[in-house]
Amino acid sequence: MGFNLTVNWQSSPAEEGEFCRDHQITFGSGQTIQASSAPEYKGNEQFINPEESLLAALSSCHMLTFLAIAHLKRLPVKSYVDDATAELGKNEAGKLAVTKMVLTPKVVFADGIEVSDDVLEKIHEKAHANCFIANSLATEVQIKF
Repeated sequence: MGFNLTVNWQSSPAEEGEFCRDHQITFGSGQTIQASSAPEYKGNEQFINPEESLLAALSSCHMLTFLAIAHLKRLPVKSYVDDATAELGKNEAGKLAVTKMVLTPKVVFADGIEVSDDVLEKIHEKAHANCFIANSLATEVQIKF
């Protein structure tokens, strides 16, 4: 199984001595998003930046894995909202990196479904252990619920 996307950047007028960081990302599904670097790195704050994209990939993957596990356990989920955060810092080699990501999922199960904190924690642990994106990262990932 493979995945593909196209990143497309074209030269455009910019401030003297600078370059425009805006670009488009077209996914294999055909969807296109506008992207840039983070505003702190002279990017466009209205566009998605790589750090946000990485965080979105982790949050989405964790959610989908969580939902699959809950489904297998016959625990229907009514809603799942994650206000995730990421921090940029220096890694062990002294290079800038996303050094910490925190997921804070709020899960509401279907009416009449009671899930203890212990069971919820175990589902999140299993989701994290089986999330393809989490397994691909070399940074600390926390899940707070």
